[in-house]
Amino acid sequence: MVKAGLIGILCAVLPISLSAQETPRLSITLAGAETTGDACRLSFLGQNELGADLTSLVLEAVIFTKTGAIERLLLLDFQDLPASKQRVRQFDLGGVDCADLGKVLINGAQSCDGVDAGDCIARLQTRSNVKGLEFTG
Repeated sequence: MVKAGLIGILCAVLPISLSAQETPRLSITLAGAETTGDACRLSFLGQNELGADLTSLVLEAVIFTKTGAIERLLLLDFQDLPASKQRVRQFDLGGVDCADLGKVLINGAQSCDGVDAGDCIARLQTRSNVKGLEFTG
């Protein structure tokens, strides 16, 4: 009787765990931040696992300072992002020292051509490889 109960629990939980791992996603990693001259160059690694090519991906980002003030709002044009491929995109923020930045927030998607509306944000997974600079969506 204990075995039957345990098997029932495992059968109930296992499909949820598997489906969560298989959920298509759009993964964007803040891979670098380097001050170059009078600009901060942010490098992002994007990987599209949504099951379809993205012919255009433009994300609205909010850049915050370490003190929490909004430094600027901008559009990050990732151009195309083919399915199951990785792409690196770089963006220069003029007049900014990277050491002054604290967070990059993806506020929304201006365009996400190739999948149903809303999937880019609903399935967005963000992470930062830059110490001291948070990246969230």
